[in-house]
Amino acid sequence: METRVHLPDMEPPSSITEVMVALCEQKLEPRHEKKDWGDWITFTGKQTVISIESMRGLASSATVEHTESDGDEINERILAAFGKLGWLGSDEEGEFRLD
Repeated sequence: METRVHLPDMEPPSSITEVMVALCEQKLEPRHEKKDWGDWITFTGKQTVISIESMRGLASSATVEHTESDGDEINERILAAFGKLGWLGSDEEGEFRLD
């Protein structure tokens, strides 16, 4: 399952550090991997990943690629972390709040 998360228009971007702290506060163990073709946030022992678009350490959109075998709890915690940062979610049904 894939969920797109993003900041509302006109909001300043979040730093990758802020995103990582928000994920840790949800009792997750994120690991940031910067690649030439994009940034990934992975989780120890899980297949769920976040593909996060960043420029100079700042981000305003990402895609959460949730693997069903990881269970719903990790996805709920990830979305809660982005919600605490003021981000919104969007999927095939439209845009929604993450709180």
